[in-house]
Amino acid sequence: MPIYEYECRECQNRFELLVLGSTTPKCPECEATDLERLMSLSAVSSDGTRKRNLEDGRKKAQKTQDEKAHAEHEAIHHHHH
Repeated sequence: MPIYEYECRECQNRFELLVLGSTTPKCPECEATDLERLMSLSAVSSDGTRKRNLEDGRKKAQKTQDEKAHAEHEAIHHHHH
């Protein structure tokens, strides 16, 4: 049961997934099945992998922050009307 690393072609989410048998993997964010299997890096951490992981984490945090701000704006706008 190998663990593969994927990038979703729909939302660009990167994730690892344990693939069982002939299961068709799907993105945990948007549930799309149009995925690119990436070359998995070894467990050895390098400066490049740390930078990529940090950048990915910042993008996810910014996306979450943007979605929260949008939801708050919508809630305030809806409340006033």
